[in-house]
Amino acid sequence: MNGIAMIFLAAGALCALIGMAWGIQMSATGDHTLAPAHAHLNLLGWVSLAIFGVYYHLVPGAANTMLAKAHLAVALAGVVVIVPGIVSAIHQTGETLAKIGSVLSILSMLLFLVVVLTNRRRAVPGAAG
Repeated sequence: MNGIAMIFLAAGALCALIGMAWGIQMSATGDHTLAPAHAHLNLLGWVSLAIFGVYYHLVPGAANTMLAKAHLAVALAGVVVIVPGIVSAIHQTGETLAKIGSVLSILSMLLFLVVVLTNRRRAVPGAAG
């Protein structure tokens, strides 16, 4: 595995590692105030990025497009912006980053939908489908 699939999976695993450490820290301190940000890091960062990576590994033709590169950039930016944005919103110091991150995250999923629909015939031969 390499290229975009590897970047998505490595970024997802990094988000999972940070999310797990953050969860342990919240448990140890008994302060779960930032649980919504932690949940978004795990779901958008780990789950979504990992699913994207697996898809691009299974459909390598889709991974070699400009749309896939745009998807990678928007997806990573969405996670990087939304998580501190939610922290900022919880601390009542502003919601702008959370809003921008939300728009980037939904745009990422829209790009993924377009990638999937336009590459449905490029799956690895012999794969289920």
